[in-house]
Amino acid sequence: QVQLVESGGGLVQAGGSLRLSCAASGSIFSINAMGWYRQVPGKQRELVAAITSDGSTNYADSVKGRFTISRDNAKNTVYLQMISLKFEDTAVHYCNVEAQVLRFATIQTHSYWGQGTQVTVSS
Repeated sequence: QVQLVESGGGLVQAGGSLRLSCAASGSIFSINAMGWYRQVPGKQRELVAAITSDGSTNYADSVKGRFTISRDNAKNTVYLQMISLKFEDTAVHYCNVEAQVLRFATIQTHSYWGQGTQVTVSS
């Protein structure tokens, strides 16, 4: 099993900054992509940013230039640095990790989600 522990959410004024962290642990053989998604009530979960194992990144248009995703492979941790936060960034932010794990004597690829961390931006 793989466990994801998120931290760094909270309440911030518009224009402020937050840094989210997500640490993966468990029977991990390797990690492929890592990413952050967000969801507001009544809407589908949407991709915010993703980073591959070789460091290639992808961002939602709404956060380009404001958010930066990074990862520390030695710590199996992904970060999301958020600056110039806007009211519309308010959402529960979820970490997602695609990992290869040892299960039943074979290497399998599975997707795992964190429990979510609330980001609230006051206008």
